[in-house]
Amino acid sequence: MRIVMFTDAYWPRVNGVTVSVDSFARALIRQGHQVLIICSSYPESCNLPPPLMKEDDRDDAPRVVRVPSLPAFVTKEDRIAKFTSWHWVFRKVEEFNPQIIHINTEIVIAEFGYLYAKVHNLPAIYTFHTMWEDYGPNYFPMFPPLLVRYVIRRVLKIILARSYRVIVPTPQIDEVVRKYRPGIETFLLPTGIDPAIFDHSDGETAAFREKFEARYPEIRGKRLLLFAGRVVKEKNIGFLLRLLPGLLERRPEVMLVIAGNGPDLEYYQEEARKAGVTGHCVFTGYMEREDLSLVYRISEIFLFPSLTDTQGLVTLEAMRSGTPVVAIGALGTLMVMGGDNGGFMVKNDSAEFSRRVLELLEDPDLYRKKAAEARIHAQAWSIDEVTKRLVGIYEASIEAYREEYGDPKTPVWELLIDKRWWKVNRKIFMRKAVKKLRPAVAS
Repeated sequence: MRIVMFTDAYWPRVNGVTVSVDSFARALIRQGHQVLIICSSYPESCNLPPPLMKEDDRDDAPRVVRVPSLPAFVTKEDRIAKFTSWHWVFRKVEEFNPQIIHINTEIVIAEFGYLYAKVHNLPAIYTFHTMWEDYGPNYFPMFPPLLVRYVIRRVLKIILARSYRVIVPTPQIDEVVRKYRPGIETFLLPTGIDPAIFDHSDGETAAFREKFEARYPEIRGKRLLLFAGRVVKEKNIGFLLRLLPGLLERRPEVMLVIAGNGPDLEYYQEEARKAGVTGHCVFTGYMEREDLSLVYRISEIFLFPSLTDTQGLVTLEAMRSGTPVVAIGALGTLMVMGGDNGGFMVKNDSAEFSRRVLELLEDPDLYRKKAAEARIHAQAWSIDEVTKRLVGIYEASIEAYREEYGDPKTPVWELLIDKRWWKVNRKIFMRKAVKKLRPAVAS
């Protein structure tokens, strides 16, 4: 099967959409399918720190077409593809000859995907990754939140109306989608994780710990509490900074590691200073996937306070690494943990959150039980198993679409610029023209 994934977010941009697209693309390739990713280009220099551990070359890398882009005015991390590149994108996709279009975002690249699907009579599948009504007001603080949410709802309703089928990662998002567009057919499919990324030997883990301590000397001899994800206000990182002083009173040997980058990095660094925990809090900035997988291994507990995360991927990654989790039960986290599996799922309450963290730090038997439980629970979320379900969704959608709308078609303008088509038909045109001109010339 030939699949084209359209996404406005892809490496080096780090977020859940990027990880989902890359994970599914690689798993599809391993299962014998062909994948093309259409995404925005990024500047050569993103000021990223060098990786501590080199990632091995892999043979499941998808083909990627990067569209010329401009900086997004609402965030320094994102890019907006140039809409004038649509024809060039169409040519690249036409060469690939896809059977289905999979759209993962909502901006210009998504528009390319919908347009291509429309003119070529192909099914357009859309994955509803982000609860934009929750995120939107943070990106547009200059407008009233009610107005921002209203505009977002209108945009999402239009997108859903143009989508043949919709993939939702959680039941809560499924409810939102059905509220926006009643009667639409949806498929519940969370993103899995690639177990191979998180399998490391004890020697490799020890070597990484040594290199990590060389980069951040303040963590030597400390017990690491880890948060991994984008450093943005919607991740609720301030919740961790506020409860850290209480944890330090009981366990002064702990160190909070915040692994990730984002537009609010400086804001939270200032919040850590105000809370008086600067000496017990490390902000790593952006980390390569290989490095991050090892940070999970050297950390004792993974802390996740987000109330808006739709996938819960980092929670699964921590559990696959054998690191127990304490997380607030909401959206994606609620689904992937399903209760106190591999850790503790708590309410949005700092006292309960702190109590569970201290239980894991102070009870070795409980810690070992939860660490083993975490590994077992995460095994059910293998990306290869989840991708088999995705392939079934693709196949069913292609068959149903052809029954409703017929076979794929090629637009007239692409036929006209196809040299092989022109070479064959030029002879026919010339032959007919000569045949009509001969009587006139003879007379």
